Amino acid sequence: MTNVILWALYSLYFRIMLNPKPIFGLLALSLLIACKDQGQKIKPTISDISESVYASGIIKSLNQYEAYCPVSGIIDSVYVSDGDIVQKGSPILSVSNAVQRLNEENAKLSAVYADLDAQENRLKEAKLLVGLSRNKMYNDSLMYFRQRNLWRQQIGSRAELEQKELAYENAKANYFSSRVRYQNLKRELNFRDSQSKKNLLISEKLADDYLLKSEMNGTVYAIYKEKGEIVNPQTPLAVVGDARKFLIEMQVDENDITKLKVGLPVKVVLDSYKDQVFNATVTRINPLMNPRSRTFLVEAEFLKQPQKLYPNISLEANIVLSYKKSALIVPRNYVLNDSVLKSDGTKVKVKTGLRDYQKIEIVSGITDQDELIPVSP
Repeated sequence: MTNVILWALYSLYFRIMLNPKPIFGLLALSLLIACKDQGQKIKPTISDISESVYASGIIKSLNQYEAYCPVSGIIDSVYVSDGDIVQKGSPILSVSNAVQRLNEENAKLSAVYADLDAQENRLKEAKLLVGLSRNKMYNDSLMYFRQRNLWRQQIGSRAELEQKELAYENAKANYFSSRVRYQNLKRELNFRDSQSKKNLLISEKLADDYLLKSEMNGTVYAIYKEKGEIVNPQTPLAVVGDARKFLIEMQVDENDITKLKVGLPVKVVLDSYKDQVFNATVTRINPLMNPRSRTFLVEAEFLKQPQKLYPNISLEANIVLSYKKSALIVPRNYVLNDSVLKSDGTKVKVKTGLRDYQKIEIVSGITDQDELIPVSP
């Protein structure tokens, strides 16, 4: 190696004297050739190896969601700022709702008027009429049956009997009619009472729609709109999520998704912590592929979470499929179709095991004393 480098430097000296411009290109080329000649022959090494699936992704806050307002309008007030801590049910912003407020007041008035307790006098009156008509029917029935008994004894006139019978039949009809009116009135008042209360609940719910509230205890990570801006149900207004716990969201290529399962260990490198590797575990595999990126969403949780995290921090991860210590390792370009080439030109069939992007495990076929050269395709 030393003689080759000296020769390269000696040759470059005279070339530089004649034409100094290509100095860097010639130097790099000479060193590359020297290193390549020296690096062709290697011996397998004993080291650890893991087989893993690469994934890129971002950090998401636990239960993170975008908040939408179900109605259209103009923002009337904004109650929080980016980074504020909120409780479940805390107001985030409100949309102007003057018309809805008037509708709610009308619903309250209707509910008060139609309240069943307020209509108690009408029910009492109808019930009293039922009692009176029942008493009249009873009295008229007595008069009719008495007259009929007299008629059987040839006392009285036929016209008088028919008059008593007609009065009894009218009294009986009035009694049943009063009962029906009472039942109908009671049913109508119950219906109006229930309907007015339902309308009030609907009106109050619609009023709530104009007030955007937090669905969880957490942090407001972003407010997208300001007071006076127009919003609609398709416009995201805020991002809310857990302030303490975060998830790892990874995009895994469709070619690798069948290798994964829940519980596999994950090695994570964050752009905000480039000098550290964090351990995590796969917790969820979304079964639906994204047709645009041809990837699957895979979630993981930290075993020990970094002290400071924020949503949307970029990351790179390796999902470890298998791991082995003290394995016989060679570079991947020294193995072709499960065969290696010894330095003497002998081609040897080997049994391979785990592999990553640079190395491959040799299970059997050679030892760490064998000298190998790269295999040409």
